[in-house]
Amino acid sequence: MKTTLLTIFSILFSLLIFAQDGIPDDYLSSEFHKGRREALRQSMPENSVAVFFANAIRNRANDVDYVYHQDPDFYYLTGYKEPNSVLVIFSEDQTNEMGETYNELIYVQKRDAVREQWDGIRLGVEGVKEKLGFDMAFNGIEFLDSGIDYTKFDAVLFDEFKNDYRDSEKNDADLFDLIEAFKSQIQQTETVISNSNSNPDINNEANLKERKVITDTNTLTTLMAALRQIKTAEEMKLLIKAIRISAMGQREIMKAMHVGMSEAEIQGIHEYIYKKYGSEYEGYPSIVGAGNNGCVLHYIENTKMKVDNDLVLMDLGAEYHGYTADVTRTIPANGKFSPEQKIIYDLVYEAQEAGIAASVIGNNLHSPDAAGRKIINQGLIDLGIAKDEADAHKYFPHGTSHHIGLDVHDANLRGDFEANMVITVEPGIYIPKGSDCDEKWWGIAVRIEDDILITEKGPVLLSGEAPRKSEEIEELMKETSVLDGFKLPDLD
Repeated sequence: MKTTLLTIFSILFSLLIFAQDGIPDDYLSSEFHKGRREALRQSMPENSVAVFFANAIRNRANDVDYVYHQDPDFYYLTGYKEPNSVLVIFSEDQTNEMGETYNELIYVQKRDAVREQWDGIRLGVEGVKEKLGFDMAFNGIEFLDSGIDYTKFDAVLFDEFKNDYRDSEKNDADLFDLIEAFKSQIQQTETVISNSNSNPDINNEANLKERKVITDTNTLTTLMAALRQIKTAEEMKLLIKAIRISAMGQREIMKAMHVGMSEAEIQGIHEYIYKKYGSEYEGYPSIVGAGNNGCVLHYIENTKMKVDNDLVLMDLGAEYHGYTADVTRTIPANGKFSPEQKIIYDLVYEAQEAGIAASVIGNNLHSPDAAGRKIINQGLIDLGIAKDEADAHKYFPHGTSHHIGLDVHDANLRGDFEANMVITVEPGIYIPKGSDCDEKWWGIAVRIEDDILITEKGPVLLSGEAPRKSEEIEELMKETSVLDGFKLPDLD
């Protein structure tokens, strides 16, 4: 029998899927994801079904896409990192035509030797069963005609579609096709015999009833937020690793910083530290703002060529196995705070201390904000920078806290703090050039942000390896950096 080249490729890639080595061994376990699916199932309304879709592949330019990142809910429930996939969870056991009982289905990308040579190994159906612990796994194309009768459920739960997905001509079961198929399926109706007529033998039009699919695009968001806002022990290992990596980045740049650096170079050092520790990505675009640039809250251009004697605000977070830190430090590029810089910095530090102290069970996201804002408002008034509390708001225009986890602004119910929640505390003061105050304050921007674990015994500072006190920062900046001798040839 003649063996084709495509057949050889298929055999080789089938063997390779389980032969990869050298990869990390500390990913979330399949038992974790299975437990999260069961926890969701227990919280779902009776006789309901939840449908989750993988994230879209997003185009960067022409034939280049952005690095793929899985939807956090989808990853939380499955551990599957590939696109073009669907997860279906039923609140109660179902039985198929073969008499098999199941309560979940997953549809994934099919194995494709040619595409895998270009884009990387796919798990496929067998890989998902073996590696991720699913019993009922199918190729994505089978979802197009899944046979699921959504009319028999009291609620079909899913999130609103964002319409940011494209139809690929190369894939007959891409996200576009999967979503369009689902939309068509939930438009289906079924004609059933109504019980309203006392005589079941009379089968006329009055005795027939049309049953429609009942959709719900709100409940699932709430159910997932309730789960994700409380971190399990397995999650905490990864989140703490991401936080410590981020703190190490802040420490190393404190030692390496000098006035001739560019914002982009500072960003590069942080992100190199992340990669050195095994972080796959940054949790969000890195913010490095020197001087007046720090007054732009989400400044990501990072294009200033020399930081000179400015304060440098650095808001960066490593993402480790899906979990994202969020740590900000503001340091003087020349290693020494000026009198004005130190006054503002120490005021923000005092506000942060108050915010951390307020991060206790029973309080909520407003509590750290109120505690820190009270100190900053009064401090700005005392310094003559602000006329009153309303005027002070323009110098501290953002909230103080948010949850972190699989998202940098993680899912939560915005209720009272409970044990094993992780939040940020990040007060700041920003005085842009041209502000209605003494010019000596212009261009000073300070934010200090740390990641805090809520516990029964009070708040736990997780990012404390990066110094926060102004004196401690100055002391660390005196140390020698391993990067001091790193010189590159001049290309000019």
